[in-house]
Amino acid sequence: MSQGDTYMSFLSIDWTLVFMLCNTLILFLLMKKFFFKPVKKMIDSRQKEVENIYEEANKANSDAQNLKSEYEKHLAGAREEANEIVNLAQKRAQTRSDEIIKEAHDKSAAMIAKADEEIKLERTKVLNDVKSEISDMAVMIAQKVVEKDINFADHEKLIEQFIDGVGDTAWKE
Repeated sequence: MSQGDTYMSFLSIDWTLVFMLCNTLILFLLMKKFFFKPVKKMIDSRQKEVENIYEEANKANSDAQNLKSEYEKHLAGAREEANEIVNLAQKRAQTRSDEIIKEAHDKSAAMIAKADEEIKLERTKVLNDVKSEISDMAVMIAQKVVEKDINFADHEKLIEQFIDGVGDTAWKE
């Protein structure tokens, strides 16, 4: 082969190669039409679904955050209300306790006053009994003294002095 033949063989078109290139191009176009476009559509569809899922998740998350903050507000309000109820109950209990203590104090004061009055009455009764006994004794003494020559006026005077002296001594105790 000569140099010209080599040049010609280099420039000669191999129809097999052209046919293969055409087949590859046709195959590429067919694949593009029937395979790549549907796959791309399916991928785009999946991408949109994923984005929608993320949007829904973000929306659900923000809704949950809103519900959580609303719940916390209600919970804080309930705590405040519970504290107010407890404070009110404590105030009522303290008021009732004060009333009971005051009633008990008033009753004890009345009982003490009544006891003092009874003591005074008993003391007066005892003093009267003592005076009566003393006057009886004085009368007996006076009778014996009268037998010895004391007149009635002296006798009365003696009894009263004796009773007054005993009464003053009893009151001082």
